[in-house]
Amino acid sequence: MERTKCLIIGSGPAGYTAAIYASRANIDNVLYEGIQPGGQLTITTEIENFPGFPEGIGGLDLMDNMRAQAERVGSKIRSGEVTSINFDKAPYVATIDGGEQIAADTVIIATGASAKYLGIADEKKYAGLGVSACATCDGFFYRKKVVAVVGGGDTACEEASYLSNIASKVYMIVRKDYLRASQIMQKRVAEKDNIEILFNCNTVGLFGNGGVEGAHLVKFKGTDKEEMLDIKIDGFFLAIGHKPNTDFLGGKIDLDANGYIDLKGKTTATNIPGVFAAGDVADPMYRQAVSAAGMGCHAALDVQAYLVEKGEL
Repeated sequence: MERTKCLIIGSGPAGYTAAIYASRANIDNVLYEGIQPGGQLTITTEIENFPGFPEGIGGLDLMDNMRAQAERVGSKIRSGEVTSINFDKAPYVATIDGGEQIAADTVIIATGASAKYLGIADEKKYAGLGVSACATCDGFFYRKKVVAVVGGGDTACEEASYLSNIASKVYMIVRKDYLRASQIMQKRVAEKDNIEILFNCNTVGLFGNGGVEGAHLVKFKGTDKEEMLDIKIDGFFLAIGHKPNTDFLGGKIDLDANGYIDLKGKTTATNIPGVFAAGDVADPMYRQAVSAAGMGCHAALDVQAYLVEKGEL
């Protein structure tokens, strides 16, 4: 069985940055890219808030650059998904695609979190063409345009408030007849003149030629007051939550109440010695490419300190 000093699981900005720092510290490492090499950024058309790119950079290009840099400094990057891992004792044995195995003295989990979608076909059809799950990432492209935010919780209110400073108008599409958000977040939304809340509405489709131009809604769905409603919009933002990609961990890693990896102390350490986590899988608050990259750096430095302390580096 192959053995490595550090196994990095995931290939977004956190995973690739961890690989770069681990390699530069002369730590033998293997990175498995998972089912979506490059992570969520590969479906983001343009990134304008990542430092160092004054003209912006495509999400796929940024991830390709990070991958190439990690390979250049010595990381072994491989296709494949870690489907399970035995955390009972070190070295930890990971199974790839349900078959081959690799043993690792340390592990960095950087598998990210997946945005929750409504499940309508048009979300995929217009991915990158008006559909987004990150207002901070993509809001800039909707300056003085009309957008809609789906959701009624704190995240939706926060996204709507943020977009209201950029877009000319923001619809909030809310299934219930009230907002689930905290009072302070509801107050912020209420104070914005260009936010309109559409209560009791479900999105059933999107329309447009080459990009989102509007949304099909159903009001009072399933009742005798049910009616169809179309709104004209340029952007459609999902804000109904994220699901951390942790199912493969087998319940061995401590998670918080929302399913994110629970880090111990001020480091990226988990409850298992020699196992660390970085990026969106352990970050329910910021979920940005640059903060994920920073956490990847921290995780690699934590691995280095761990190995030095054990006399293995």
